[in-house]
Amino acid sequence: MFKRYLSDKNIGSTQAELGPMPEDIKLAGAKPSVDWRRIILMLLGVALFAIVNFSPEWPDAIDPGGEVFSLSTQGKAALGLFLLAATWWVFEVVPIGVTSITIGVVQCMFLIRDPKIALGDFMDPSVWFIIGSIVIGFSFSKTGLTKRMAYKMLVLVGEKTSMIYLGTFIMTAALSIIMAHTAVAAALYPLLMAIYALYDEGEKPTKFGKGLFIGMAFVAGAGSIITLLGAARGAVAIGFFADIVGREIGFFELTYYMAPVGVLMTFLLWGFIMIFFKPEHKTIPGLREKATILSKKLGPMSRTEKMALIIVGLTIITLSCRSFIPFLEPISKSAIILVSTILFFVFKILDIKDLESIPWNIVLLFGGAMSIGFCLWQTGAASWLAVNWLGMLQDAPWFWFVMGISFFVLLMTNFIMNVAAIAISLPVALLIAPYLGVAPEVILFSALVTAGMPFLLLVGAAPNAIAYESKMFTSGEFFKTGIPASILLMFVLALFVGVIWPMMGMPVTL
Repeated sequence: MFKRYLSDKNIGSTQAELGPMPEDIKLAGAKPSVDWRRIILMLLGVALFAIVNFSPEWPDAIDPGGEVFSLSTQGKAALGLFLLAATWWVFEVVPIGVTSITIGVVQCMFLIRDPKIALGDFMDPSVWFIIGSIVIGFSFSKTGLTKRMAYKMLVLVGEKTSMIYLGTFIMTAALSIIMAHTAVAAALYPLLMAIYALYDEGEKPTKFGKGLFIGMAFVAGAGSIITLLGAARGAVAIGFFADIVGREIGFFELTYYMAPVGVLMTFLLWGFIMIFFKPEHKTIPGLREKATILSKKLGPMSRTEKMALIIVGLTIITLSCRSFIPFLEPISKSAIILVSTILFFVFKILDIKDLESIPWNIVLLFGGAMSIGFCLWQTGAASWLAVNWLGMLQDAPWFWFVMGISFFVLLMTNFIMNVAAIAISLPVALLIAPYLGVAPEVILFSALVTAGMPFLLLVGAAPNAIAYESKMFTSGEFFKTGIPASILLMFVLALFVGVIWPMMGMPVTL
């Protein structure tokens, strides 16, 4: 490093003595090229907003019960903002966090919602939960726990890159069964960085790096659908189901039907990643031996590592027990996970530099996602969309009705929080279902499958955004990869709806 510094310094001195080189003179006089693609895409987003916002009134939506859903002026503006944000997010014309700020600003400037509400969503409890999850990842990284875990896993899975993929994905899915997939992604992120450091020392992203992080994000969703502990969406959906249908879905009943889907998707996603991001090297020669040596060098666990493990372990246990212990249920999960953040600093596991290194681009991304989600919901735009979509399916055969609902949830959950996507679509679908002779159970479970696996946009789930922080892929690459992955998901869901779930005893028709 020092040698390189001297050599760079000497080059600089020589250049100073000789004066400006011809290349420097040329570059100094050259005008920066205009990025027309970026400008056109930025204007496209603005144009979509303007066209929708200033268009004449749109027709009302009417559900099968005769209830009318009007699209207000604010609702129309919310739809336009939705299109602007989607365009800017997908093509990343500005940093994704800046697009999120734009969402709040446009709501204020065009009087779509009150500024206190529109900008207040950026500090929603769900956003704080993401911050707490990221800090847990910091603690694992700083104490060395991630390296310890990474080396142990590499010793176990060996030197084949395909097995490293598989080992990583199985670990991700397994952890997502017992804890929130956001926290899983945050904890595994530094571990994956440690693994990748042993694969490639270059600065350019590799196929293996892309597959490792995108695969982790996808599989975190697959694992999170298996139990109620992986995400909040399951509890919310079951609550709606109980209110409308009048029947409770138990913890183990949900797992019975969802586990086969989650497990199958985990292995299919492994194959998918192997096809789309086949590693440049089949093996990493000497990796197992190197990992063994590095693991031994770490020595026994330090007091700081043990303290971090205890804090994280107690946090996970407390979050998991919220579903079973009535005393804990009213306590916010965000508050619980933030207790761990406080303790990391109380016990000096983390310091001020760690606090300042929080990736605010990602935090702002989710603040914007919450804001646009609530905007669509509170202005009535989301309900108008859901009723119109499901209204087109009310004369369809039961199978296509179920698949159509699932596809709508899949689209919505990529743009707004999956809890909101469930809250918007599930009640309407459950009300339409009896008219078509469709059992409510198949609607509930199919909606939960697609709500748990948003593979298209970074805002669809926190693991997507956490994986993006690796700088291994762009939002456009993630979107392109998500299209075939989403098609794969819909084929798997069709198999379960049409064949496997009925064989397992799930009612699909009345």
